[in-house]
Amino acid sequence: MSKSYLITGGLGFIGRSIALSLLQHNNKVIILDNNFRDKKISNLKDKNLRIYKVDIRKKNELKKICKNIDAVIHLAFINGTNFFYEQPKLVLDVALKGIINILEVCEEKSIKEFFLASSSEVYQNPPEIPTKENAPFSIPDPLNPRYSYAAGKMISEMMLINSSFFKRSIIFRPHNIYGPNMGYNHVIPEIIRKIFLSKKKLMIQGTGNHTRSFCYIDDFVSAFNFIINKGKDKNIYNIGTQKETKIILLVNKIIELSGKNLSIVKSKEKFGNPIRRCPDISKIKKLGFKPKINLDDGLEKTFRWYLKDFRNEL
Repeated sequence: MSKSYLITGGLGFIGRSIALSLLQHNNKVIILDNNFRDKKISNLKDKNLRIYKVDIRKKNELKKICKNIDAVIHLAFINGTNFFYEQPKLVLDVALKGIINILEVCEEKSIKEFFLASSSEVYQNPPEIPTKENAPFSIPDPLNPRYSYAAGKMISEMMLINSSFFKRSIIFRPHNIYGPNMGYNHVIPEIIRKIFLSKKKLMIQGTGNHTRSFCYIDDFVSAFNFIINKGKDKNIYNIGTQKETKIILLVNKIIELSGKNLSIVKSKEKFGNPIRRCPDISKIKKLGFKPKINLDDGLEKTFRWYLKDFRNEL
């Protein structure tokens, strides 16, 4: 049975992918986005798709568009580590006003389902790896602007959990989702760009011994579809893989794909960068999800896309 979905922040990497998947299943999709990070005009087109340039902080504009909506997928946030450090007030402003406005509109318009995109940033240096969804929230240093993003996600989770008017509300936490066309503000495309621009040496942040678990975008969409169809009310689901990869190994894999002979130069680590991060995905696997694309295959697909994109820019 088809539904009508509203996706806030729907022109971002994850939002576009969710929108395309929903449209393929004959759903109606409305995307709200102010195009803060990507000034290019979206090439998303479908008879069941509507796109509006709207700032999530402007409630009156939200109210005009939110009509006959079955479910909201809330992604509108300011992401990217540089923004956390350089514009923490803006990060928090969008986070707090955004979640308050969209929840109030949902209540006024009697929207019955809500899916909130949270983040692994809600916990720092968790008590166990892989990390379950019930790991305690943590902000190690409130004076560190990096945690502006984490604080916004924590408050958003709490706001949704304590909203009682939804028939079903679910929180999902993506862990390092990557793939083609994700911009240049995340770790993998940042590394690819540096490799393109480097001749002999490649500088990386820190020692490269920090770990992350990378999940290809197709696997993310598969996981999200299980949440949409089978996820339980008032539940939190990690989305990702349980394979930890050191950043230094990731860099070497991408250098190998490039065919360049580069030496890696290590630099000072920004304070607050978690040493290890790996989600426990047993909960979503119980819904039927199973990652299919390994890191080598995903990196090759991603690198080929960026190779073409970067050459087009030159």
